Amino acid sequence: MVRYPVFLTLLLLVAGCGHQPTAGAFPAREQRLEQPVLSYANGSLWQTSSTGLSDDLKARRVGDTLTVVVSEQTSASKEASTGTGRSGSVAAGIPNLLGMETKLAGLNGMDLTKLLSASTDTAYSGTGSTTRKDNLTATMTARVIDVLSNGNLLIEGRRNVMVNHEDQTIILEGTVRPRDITPDNAINSSLIADARITYSGNGVISDRQRPGWLMNIIDTIWPF
Repeated sequence: MVRYPVFLTLLLLVAGCGHQPTAGAFPAREQRLEQPVLSYANGSLWQTSSTGLSDDLKARRVGDTLTVVVSEQTSASKEASTGTGRSGSVAAGIPNLLGMETKLAGLNGMDLTKLLSASTDTAYSGTGSTTRKDNLTATMTARVIDVLSNGNLLIEGRRNVMVNHEDQTIILEGTVRPRDITPDNAINSSLIADARITYSGNGVISDRQRPGWLMNIIDTIWPF
């Protein structure tokens, strides 16, 4: 009678571990900028939201968008080697002792010339090396979420692509100087300060690249 509740509990745990969380709503969809109120009281067709022929189309206000060319290439390597050694020896004896060395030599085979002799020899060597290389290339559009007191822009951008139930998400955050934005309203990721770029995936292929939950538990508690 006790086996059935235990079996149902294990079944529920397995079903819960197989559940894939759904991606939440983007902040861009949640935030809605206030629309300017149209007013023709002064008799002019010009409005605050109107764009002039000589206006700079680069992003400069909250809600404006700009294109970000993500081109991140990092490479690092480190190598170290260590070698130490130590050797020592000591020897002591009394070849002459007031002529008594010949008499003492006959007692139990004692040899005063070889009273003490010791030697030590230790050696240690170690080597290590590490190499890492990353490459990420993408083009996406980010949105200005705040303008700092010095004129710099805080940007945030997210791009989600789903192909054959495989969900790929790129998230970008950072600070941009308006002078670094090109005339075509684009900027390279290398010019973004405090950049935070996250590239993650969720789907069947990503699940197959990770060990199962039972294997993770076994690896955690296995003492050998």
